[in-house]
Amino acid sequence: MDLEINDRVVHTDEQGYLLDLADWSEAFVEHSAARDGLRLYDDHWGLILYFREYFETTGGVPTMHILLRTLGRQHGTHFQDEKTYAKFLYQLFPNDPVRALCKLAGLPKPPPDT
Repeated sequence: MDLEINDRVVHTDEQGYLLDLADWSEAFVEHSAARDGLRLYDDHWGLILYFREYFETTGGVPTMHILLRTLGRQHGTHFQDEKTYAKFLYQLFPNDPVRALCKLAGLPKPPPDT
C-alpha cells in the first residue's frame, strides 16, 4: 500500500507496516496512529522511541514479557506489578501493544505470540 506523507510516497504492507525502515518519520507515526484511531500522548511516544532504540541496539523487537519485566519497573512503583503495567499498555494500545508499537516505530511485523 502506498501512502503519501509530507509529499513523499511511503510503501507499507497491507497491514500498514513499513516496507523500508528508512521511511520512518514522526509524520508516518501520526498518520498511522490516526488511521488506527489512536491519539498519541507522551507515554505513546516514549514507548515508540524505546522500540526504535531497542531494535537499533539488538536487531529485534522486545516481547511483551520484556516490556513487562523492564519498562514496568522503570515507570515507577505503581507499575512494579506486571499485571498493572500490562493493563496500562493495553489502555494505550488496546488491540495488541507489541504489534501496534512495531508498526508505529516503523519496525518489521513481530512474529506471532510476542
